[in-house]
Amino acid sequence: MAEKRNALVTGGSRGIGKAIVEELLSEGCNVWYLSRSEGEAASLKEKAASLGNTLTWVACDMADRSSVQEAVERVIQEAKSLDILVNNAGITRDGLIMRMKDEAWDEVLAVNLTGAFLTSRRIARLMAGQRRGSIINISSVVGIMGNGGQSNYAASKAGLIGFSKSLARELSSRNVRVNVVAPGFIQTAMTDVLPEALKESLNTQIPLSRIGEAQEVAHAVAFLASEKASYITGQVLAVDGGMAM
Repeated sequence: MAEKRNALVTGGSRGIGKAIVEELLSEGCNVWYLSRSEGEAASLKEKAASLGNTLTWVACDMADRSSVQEAVERVIQEAKSLDILVNNAGITRDGLIMRMKDEAWDEVLAVNLTGAFLTSRRIARLMAGQRRGSIINISSVVGIMGNGGQSNYAASKAGLIGFSKSLARELSSRNVRVNVVAPGFIQTAMTDVLPEALKESLNTQIPLSRIGEAQEVAHAVAFLASEKASYITGQVLAVDGGMAM
């Protein structure tokens, strides 16, 4: 039997993050996830146990440097080794640039970009020593295309792409791969409350004419984390129904 892999997912309590946690559990991983509250992923503990895996929540505020550093150190202490890091945590504070407050810029960059830097800096050292590992950063098509009213979010997600490509070059000699998944418009609790007319309008902008499912993003993450993607690094995989074309 193959040795179980250990995975860390940030922002894993709900939405896309929860789907990634569930997918990695299904792939035979022990999973630690960071978030401010235990959230919906707590319901997956029974599934993890039935698969012979462990699921562990670690409380963490991704906007707080010391909180992130302490949480990561705890995971490393418990896991001993890590095979997969998924930087998924992200927030939005939308607004037109002329009205955007400093706090809205700072908060989004702190969680979406600096949080990924902090986790990656520590875990890259661990993975380099192991001479194995896969880091997957969750960006967005907004980081590729831009979007009015989301200059802070777009900057953070575009920054993740440049960060990932640079990290991929730094770690390639140590057999550590770094890739990006860029979701498009994905159905989550946040999108469920949107008016149907708006959803239909959005569908016209998507070549596949539908909103994506969180599980479809999770499938892409699981692939990039697996040995099936052993010759893939520094890439951006858009899971967006063709939206970024």
